[in-house]
This record gives sequence, C-alpha cells and structure tokens, in this order.
Amino acid sequence: MCRLLGLTAGRVRVKATFWLLDAPDSLQAQSHRNADGAGLGFFGPAGEPVLDKQPEPAFTDQEFIHKARQAESSTFVAHVRLASTGGRTVQNTHPFVMDGRVMAHNGGFGELAQLEAELGSYARLVLGDTDSERYFALITKETDAHGGDVGAGITAAASWIAERLPVSALNTIVAMPGELWALRYPGQHALHVLARPAGPGLHVRSATSAVHVPDLDGTASVVIASEELDGESGWRMLAPGELVHVRPDLSVHSQIAIPQPPAHLVPLPAGNPNVDT
Repeated sequence: MCRLLGLTAGRVRVKATFWLLDAPDSLQAQSHRNADGAGLGFFGPAGEPVLDKQPEPAFTDQEFIHKARQAESSTFVAHVRLASTGGRTVQNTHPFVMDGRVMAHNGGFGELAQLEAELGSYARLVLGDTDSERYFALITKETDAHGGDVGAGITAAASWIAERLPVSALNTIVAMPGELWALRYPGQHALHVLARPAGPGLHVRSATSAVHVPDLDGTASVVIASEELDGESGWRMLAPGELVHVRPDLSVHSQIAIPQPPAHLVPLPAGNPNVDT
C-alpha cells in the first residue's frame, strides 16, 4: 500500500530533505516498493499550497528529487503510491489540494457511487478517479459543515465512510500552513508520530551503522509517517481510530475520534506487512 509523510515545524520554514531522500527508510527508499507515483505538497511564503507530483516512482523522478532538496515550508505532505483505484496519471497522484489544504491518503474503500451522491456540489472538487480524492472532498464538505474545524471534518467524513462502505483503511494526513492532522483508522495500516525537540541534529541508526545527520537547522518539529524512517526510538504508533492535531506551537493533541471498527471491514491478506500485529 501507499506510504505517507507529514512534517510540520510550526511557524518556521524548513527543508524536509532528510526524511524525503536521506533517511535510512526515506520516502525515496520506500518508492522502490510503491512505484506508481510520488508527490510533495507544501506551502509558499504567502501560505499558498504548492504541489509537485508525477505518476513516476520517486527514485527516478528528478523533479521530486530536486524539490525535496530545495523546497522550504512550515509544513509538508508527501506520498508514494501503490495504485489501487485509478490509473497512473497526474490527477490520481497524491497529494491533493482543496480550499487551501493539502491531503494524502493510505488505504482504500469501495462503492464510490454512494460517496459521490453524498458529495453533492462538492463533487466539483474532484479531478481524478481515486477514492482518496473523493474522501478529501467529503472531508472538505464536513469541515465546512463544522465551521472550519478540520479535525471534526476528518472524523465526520471517515465515520460516514466507515458506517456505509467496504473499508480497508482511511489513514490520512491533512495540512495547512504550520499545522497538520493525521488519522489512523482502523488498525490495518501503520501510522506513527515522532515529536523532535530543537537540537543540533539527528543521531540515526540503520541496520549496520549509526551516524549523526545535521537536519532542520536544529528546529523542533513533528513528523507523521507510515514507517519509522530513521531507526531511532521515540516513534509512537497511533492507536486505531486516533486523530492527532499538531498546532502551530507544535503542541500535539490526540483523541480516539472513531472508537468503533468499520461496519464492512475488508481484511488485508495474511502476512501483509501493513497489518498491525
């Protein structure tokens, strides 16, 4: 399945090069197993969302590599895709942008016609064929219905899908300048959080060595990722149904937003590495 990365440094603009390219299990490394597209979403100096994405694996996409080294933002969302719904096109490549927010999804669900009917006028926001972009449109609709509360929008949208449609996973990251939200639901796909204090750099362990890597100019940050990217302690697996909100002051607020399992769970095959065991 696809892999997610979210990073926020709050009010400080930083680069995400280490996590995207240089970590032992970077997004670029993961793209060898998720080769149907790669994308990076971030925010310009005025807070405008910027997307760089192609239906190519990150390890061969020179534009992705260039942006991973050069882009600066307070918040990033990145994704490497293993396609399940929708072909390999730019429109179907994550992340997506709606109403100034950036979103990426890991998982899948079916019976999209029911969701399209529920979207109503918000269906106009959907440009491609994926379940993920329709999920984002529903998040956008529910966020508006809840007065702009993104966490409530994510919870309402995921709950609506979980009650009605066959679901394997609705793991998602949604970002705005300086803050992000992440949901792990249910428990079939992993999603981790790492809060990094300000400091001189990272002490990174791989299977064979330990090295010191200067990164983020010593700036505090919070990382959300499908996999523990750097081999260090401090990562925490989100609980099934847990919604995390990282605010601009880098405070991390979490709650079990959806305690009940999906009504129609689609189990992953036995032995699938995405299964939380």
